[in-house]
Amino acid sequence: MPVLSMVSTRAGRDFVKRHPLRSDQMNKGENIFSGLPAVVRWLVFLGTWFVLYGPDLAALPVGVGAAVAATWTSLRLLPPGSFHPQLGSLSVLALRFVWQSVVAGIDVARRALEPRLPLRPGFVTYSIRMRPSPARSTFLSVASLLPGTLPTGLDETGALVVHCLDTEQPVVAQMAAEEIRLMRALGGEV
Repeated sequence: MPVLSMVSTRAGRDFVKRHPLRSDQMNKGENIFSGLPAVVRWLVFLGTWFVLYGPDLAALPVGVGAAVAATWTSLRLLPPGSFHPQLGSLSVLALRFVWQSVVAGIDVARRALEPRLPLRPGFVTYSIRMRPSPARSTFLSVASLLPGTLPTGLDETGALVVHCLDTEQPVVAQMAAEEIRLMRALGGEV
């Protein structure tokens, strides 16, 4: 018997929804631990282990075991076919993430050290398109790097409440642009 989770709508009505990553709701005839996705993930995890630990052949069995465990966990939590990242967009997004970090740090430091720069602190709300998911959590992390912004939580309607150093900046437009970029990079619909 499948386990169901309760999800509440904004109107307050409850309805039942199947959770796509529950093991009891996966196709039982499908072996997610075979094929190219498993090999690719295992190689990525083993490569990550080599980067972190170094090419010590004596410790290779530990790295292989860690890569197998990470691959198994990864395939259970994010089965093949449920995630279609666009590598080019992800690369651009990663570079943008680093750039935004630097720009945000400089902007905040400039505003703190230069008293003539206008500070109009306050809160704005942004309606997030993404449903609650790891991708949405990633978006919130990216959103915190926009210069002078910090996501503080959700309001009663489910909109993101963002603290801004200057409420006259186009924060909502920046949030929308970042969300679209992330959705494209992760292979989602815009």
